[in-house]
Parts: sequence; C-alpha cells; structure tokens
Amino acid sequence: MQNLENQNVLVVGGSSGIGLASAKTALAAGANVTIASRSKAKLEAALAELQNDATPDQRVAIAVLDTGDNDAVNAFFAGNDAWDHIVVSAAQTPTGPVRGLSLADARQAMESKFWGAYHIARAAKLTDNASLTLVTGFLAERPSTKSVMQGAINAALDGLTRGLALELAPVRVNAVSPGLIVTPLWDRVGTREELDKLFASAAESLPVKRVGQPQDIANAIHYLMITPFATGTTVRVDGGGVIA
Repeated sequence: MQNLENQNVLVVGGSSGIGLASAKTALAAGANVTIASRSKAKLEAALAELQNDATPDQRVAIAVLDTGDNDAVNAFFAGNDAWDHIVVSAAQTPTGPVRGLSLADARQAMESKFWGAYHIARAAKLTDNASLTLVTGFLAERPSTKSVMQGAINAALDGLTRGLALELAPVRVNAVSPGLIVTPLWDRVGTREELDKLFASAAESLPVKRVGQPQDIANAIHYLMITPFATGTTVRVDGGGVIA
C-alpha cells in the first residue's frame, strides 16, 4: 500500500461503513486520521477501533460535525490546519419515488448529501497537493423508480466534482461512485434474514456475483489519494451494476 506517512487525512462520515473503512485504509498507509460525524457515541466506538491499529507515532482524532450546519463547518475548518486529503462520505438520504417521497424528506436528502459536500468543499483548508474525494453513487447512471431523488443527488455531485476540480486546482477533486455496498445503513431496512436474501439476489444479478463491501470503496478512495494525475473524474465501483 502506497505510503501516506505524516499526511493528515479527514474522513467526514468516518464513524462507520465506507468512511470507517477509508479511515482504516489511510491509517494503514501511515496517515494521521481524523474522523468526523454527527454522533459522538459512534465516533468514540470507531476511535477505539482505529487506535488499536495505529502506531505510537500516528495521531487519531474525532470531531463531532453536522455537515448540514454551514456555520459549524466553517468553524471547524477555521480551527484546524490545512488537510492533505479529505473524504466526504457522510449522508442520510430518505429514498422513494418522486410522487411517494415527501417534499420534506426530499429536501432533507439534498441537504444532507449534496449541500453537506458543498459546505465542506467551500470551507475546507487544503494543502497545494491535497485531494478531496466525494462519495456519490451508481444511481446517477442507472436510475431507479424507487430512488429517483438519490440518483439526481448523485448526478449533481458528479457535476460538482468536475467543476471543483477546475476551481480548486491544483487541489485534486474526484468522486467514487459505489454500487450496492453492505454497510450498517442497511440494518434499518429489514431483518438479518431478509437482508441476506436481498444481498444474495442482488449478487446473482451482478457480473461479479457478489455485493460490495466498504473496503472495495476504500480501495478506490485510496487510489485517488495517491494518484497525482487523477482529478475531475468519477470512479465507479459497482460490480457491473450499471451494465447488468
């Protein structure tokens, strides 16, 4: 794994799932890692995991941060030094068809995933050789009648990524677009048995015959951190979901 020694990495949404896997991957590459999210309890649990993997020379920290609160985002970055890499994977997006999803839930989804990333990009202090990586989703390219709003938000983030890559240059800005990934967010959808059946059915429909794991996305995020010629791009990691 390519070295990130002495580099400072911030993972927003780093208390679980893709964010936590990305934090662990950066830590394994030698980085100092800070994870941020809204839940202090989840952050503290994740911190214990990260500290077990850290060397004595590495710094691991947490920050309670609501990306929907622009003033809080501004204050956070004003109180910290510039970052070498920032990953934004935080989002809570209610889902459903346009005519079934309430306007309040639709606006909440946009506020959380799109505007949260926008707030971070607008306020973040970054070194000249830094990278900013957003997490979008394959629904931007393969819409679903059950998740129209999510597809629209993901497409908006893909467009934001390309624009920011020009505006923030030489800082590199990229996105990773996951397919179906097994994360704790799925726990609210059904029982363990129901989820196992759902994942097995989904796996059969994909060319790779498996569903994704958080580490699959963390690998792509790490690639974008360490590749100085990558900017303005969206890396899709979906097991072939768009072409299936």
